[in-house]
This record gives sequence, C-alpha cells and structure tokens, in this order.
Amino acid sequence: MALPLGAVSSGPNGRYAKSKSLLFNVPEARYGRAMSSIEAKTDRVYTKDHEWAKDSGAEVVIGISAFAVDQLGDITLVSLDVKVGDEVTAGKIFGTIESVKTLSDLYAPLSGTVTRINEDLENQPELINSDCWEKGWMLAITPTRRGEEESGLLSPAAYAAHIEASEH
Repeated sequence: MALPLGAVSSGPNGRYAKSKSLLFNVPEARYGRAMSSIEAKTDRVYTKDHEWAKDSGAEVVIGISAFAVDQLGDITLVSLDVKVGDEVTAGKIFGTIESVKTLSDLYAPLSGTVTRINEDLENQPELINSDCWEKGWMLAITPTRRGEEESGLLSPAAYAAHIEASEH
C-alpha cells in the first residue's frame, strides 16, 4: 500500500510508521510477539544492511535484525546459496530473502566457513518474522579473519543510531 510521504495511517495488521524515505508497516503481534524496529541486541554486531553476527564461541551465528523484518513484511521464502563447508566472504551475497513486499539480498557480515544452516527456514520462513533474534537465524560460520573484519561492523549503540537516522 503506497501512502504519501509524511502520512501516517493504521493498517489491519499493525500500524504504519513515518519515515523520510518510505513508510513501512511495523507488525504489532502478527506472529505472537511484537518486535521493536529499533531493537539492537547487545550480544551481537551489525552491518549497515541490517544483518547481525553473534559470537557463540567457535562459531558466529548470522541473521537479520527486527528493523529488516519490519521493512520486509511477511517473509515468504529464504534462499541460502551456500551449504555446510562453503566459504562466505564479508560483504558478499550468501542468499536472498523474499517477502510479500520485495526480494532482498543477504550479505555476510564476516568471512568464514559455513558450519551450520538453519534448515527450519526452508519450510518455515515465518520464523524470521516471529523471532529473528533466535529461531530465525540463517547460518553459522567459523570466521577466518575475525578481528580484522569485526572493526567494520556496528556496535549495538551505533546500529541503533543508524536505524534512528534512517527513520528521520
């Protein structure tokens, strides 16, 4: 639904929030829980493209943020172009995510070897809508250049500021 820039309107599944560049639907509790679009978990780092990386010891788990989910709307398909044992490169595409609104590329926040893929997303892509922080993770990697590449990622505070700046 296209609304004029600056308009605010309510929809059947949530509310429309105002943004300088576009209006996006912010789901209230479509899948049983509300997610704040400015939420930035403190146990991970972020890309400006809204992917997150969570250090879990030997591996790093990768997913997308609540802000990305809010922008996408209802997720209908997740296509990961990698398998266990493949290499991903920081800043390069590792798959796509499709929603009722758009198709978006997924970018690796760090380089490394894929150790696990969330197989549940193949039949339940809506897990990303309901819990993008835990159940909706996409893949896990063993990073190859951890310290060097992490310096280019955003801290939770910097990511929250990035989202807030993009909303105004």
